[in-house]
Amino acid sequence: MGIFSRNFDKPGPGVQKDEPRKKGFARFFELLLRDFADLVKLNVMFCIVLIPSVAAFIFGSAFLGMIIGFVVALIFAFPVGGALTAYYYYITKMMRDDPSYVWFEFKRKFLENYKQAAPIGILCIGFAYAQIMLWVNLFYTLQAALEYGAAVDNLLWYLLVFLSFIIFMMILPYIFMHFAYVNLGTLQILKNSVMMAFGYLPRSIMGSILGGALWFLFILSPPIAMMAAPLIILFGVSISLLLSLMWVWPVFNKCFKVEETLVEREQEETRD
Repeated sequence: MGIFSRNFDKPGPGVQKDEPRKKGFARFFELLLRDFADLVKLNVMFCIVLIPSVAAFIFGSAFLGMIIGFVVALIFAFPVGGALTAYYYYITKMMRDDPSYVWFEFKRKFLENYKQAAPIGILCIGFAYAQIMLWVNLFYTLQAALEYGAAVDNLLWYLLVFLSFIIFMMILPYIFMHFAYVNLGTLQILKNSVMMAFGYLPRSIMGSILGGALWFLFILSPPIAMMAAPLIILFGVSISLLLSLMWVWPVFNKCFKVEETLVEREQEETRD
């Protein structure tokens, strides 16, 4: 959990030593094609971690009531924060051209961070479930308005909810990259993440929009989400995170000199 205080493994295959990295969508597709198998593995592992909470939310809400189902789902979300930390870490590892064994790295980072990241993970899952309930309600409200001419109230409220979703997606990557790379207390991590999200607003907004567009589409249209569920389980989360990190990782890397520090550390170990 500390900043560069752990044993980082030897870098895997990446670009040639003097070859400049591609930028923009060329870089995105390069990573997508090169590491697609690892992205699928990450996606499936994260979904396995998430399944107990999702199942508790669905079945608890159906048989015990919405509030009880919501609470039970949050209890089962305890490991989600650690899994998200490991997820963000491994994708940024890909972006550093340092891929390795997915299961080993995911497990290591999860065990290092799951305790500290658990409360934030639970809050994130709670926010996600609340967003799902609100947008599903809007979907059926709009459907009724189109079919029966019913009035659509509280559109301003839904606009505010959408804005909260954008802000949430702006801050989220910074939080879990802090957990993965920086040895700080949780409150300081939250403060840093908010400051970075708004301090680098253009990049944060683009990361939020690109990373959240897929989920907003699914939330706004439950039938599409149901049909696309197998694809979400296979690679939907990975694509979303990669799109987001294409914008926000360079900022985080620059602020904390992640790659520079890791290279220096590797050189010191080589000399020793």
